[in-house]
Formats: sequence, structure tokens, C-alpha cells
Amino acid sequence: MNIQNYIKSSKSNNFFLLAGPCVIEGEDMALEIAEKMVESTSRLDIPYVFKGSYRKANRTRIDSFTGIGDIKALCILKKVRETFGIPVVTDIHLPSEAEIAAEYVDILQIPAFLCRQTDLLEAAAKTGKTINIKKGQFLSPEAMKYACQKVRDNGNHNVMVTERGTTFGYGDLIVDMRSIPQMGMACACPVVLDITHSLQQPNAAGGVSGGLPQLISTIAKGGIAVGADGIFMETHQNPSIAKSDGANMLPLKDAPALLEKLTVLRMAVNQIAD
Repeated sequence: MNIQNYIKSSKSNNFFLLAGPCVIEGEDMALEIAEKMVESTSRLDIPYVFKGSYRKANRTRIDSFTGIGDIKALCILKKVRETFGIPVVTDIHLPSEAEIAAEYVDILQIPAFLCRQTDLLEAAAKTGKTINIKKGQFLSPEAMKYACQKVRDNGNHNVMVTERGTTFGYGDLIVDMRSIPQMGMACACPVVLDITHSLQQPNAAGGVSGGLPQLISTIAKGGIAVGADGIFMETHQNPSIAKSDGANMLPLKDAPALLEKLTVLRMAVNQIAD
């Protein structure tokens, strides 16, 4: 599958969506989330990519859940892709993971904290997969052009970037909506807004990140209004018992209504642009 063509496949010029659980907790939960999301995105003509981390390496506490096993989780991602005929994305943390993960997924995602790691970007680029680079919480939007160039210099021009908030004090993030068009101009590639991690409150009490999920719709609508090409979000059947990042996830049951609102807004933005 040519992922660049896929994300542009909406006949109504809708945004594309990367969505799924923070981490793969099991096959049944992954397939259920994918099924529900496919139902909504197909109806709304939203090109959809299933998201799921096969392993979480960036955890605050040593006893935090990291995954069910790398190959087991990667096989579940592959089953989602084959069952529903949709592309899948997962994040990698070390250069050695790039080639392994590329056998199972369509998009390799570079976590925000690792967006400046040259060897990681180069290893990801050499797989030929589309690379989604999350903007570091410590970087300006314009600085992301250098991360993109590292991918392109390795012969891979299938790259996109994701805004996920900027560090604001010790325990909060803020989204500067100017970063959406600024990254688009600087990086010359699709720009995605992460509407759930942007509302994360890192390292809250007890070493577990908090969040402000009640503002997911607000951030999402702002991103569409300023021209984000894609939306990234994490969703779960029951965020209160999710094994990772539940505090800033969107409940799965609320996803269809949000996507409907964002589609209406996107159509309005398209009309204004025309």
C-alpha cells in the first residue's frame, strides 16, 4: 500500500486519522477498537490508520506496564491490517527495532523524546516505510525540518510530522496552533495534530501521567480549523482501566460523535479555503 496516496484518498478532501489504543493489551481489544473505528471512518470518508504501540519504552516508573511481548503485539497489529484492510502504525525506540517492526506495519513512528536521534531516524528511513515524526516537546515547529531532512537524506521522502504539545512548566503541555501551518511550511509534508497526548500532564502524582480529556474536542476542532492534515488520537473501550495513558484517552464510544463534528468543520474549512 502506498500510504501517501492512501491518506489523500478521501473524495471529500477530509482529514486522515491515526487512532487506536496507547499500547496493544490483547488481540480482542485491538480488533474491537479497529472494527468500531473502521465503521465510523468509512461512513465519514476518513482515511484511517490503526495505531497501537507494541511496546512502551518511555515510562516514568519501573513497574509501569510496557507490553505483552514484542512479536505477539506486532502479530496483532498485522492481524488488524489483514482483517480490515487498513494500514497500521507503531512507534520504535531503537535503530535495531526499525527493520523488525517494518515487517508488520505500514508507518513507523518516532516518539517525541527521540525525534533528534539521528541513528534512529536513519534506520527508520532505510526501511522505506512512511515515517511519522512526533515533534519534541522541547523543539520549535521550524526545527522539525532537520528531522525530516535526516529521513530524506536516506532516500525516503515518505515523511510526516505530528504536533503533540510543548512543555509548559514541569507538569503540563500547551498546544500552539501556529505550529500547524509553521511545520507545514518548514517541513513540506503532511502535519498531524495529536489531540490526546497534547492534553497529557506528565509525571503527575504517583509517577503516573495525568490528563485533561474533557478538552480533546476543543484541541481537535482548533487543529482542523487551522489546517491540520491529519488527527492522531488514542482511544480505549474503558480508559479508566487502560494499562497506559488512560488519563488522556478518548472513550471509544465517544469517537463517532467527535469524528462527525470534525468532518463538518473540515468541510467548512475547505469551503472557506476555496
